Amino acid sequence: MNLPAADQDFLRDLIKFARQRPNPVSWVDRDGTARVTSLLPAEMDHLNRLAHQLRLSKSAVLQQGAFISAKSSPKPKPTDDAVEESG
Repeated sequence: MNLPAADQDFLRDLIKFARQRPNPVSWVDRDGTARVTSLLPAEMDHLNRLAHQLRLSKSAVLQQGAFISAKSSPKPKPTDDAVEESG
């Protein structure tokens, strides 16, 4: 295939991902919506460890995770110019 290296890497990663067996986990979102999340084997292992550590089901861990607030981007610090203009 005559493609640039970046495109070949992209396709290789897609094929690698497609060959991995996803593990579906059903759970209920905080608004009551039924969800199914497909996890890769490594993600499933991590979720299993968390569930075992918290003594909860995988579904319950995901449900509680829905209440964790999203990461917000840090607010830019005002520059000296902005302070002078507003002052």
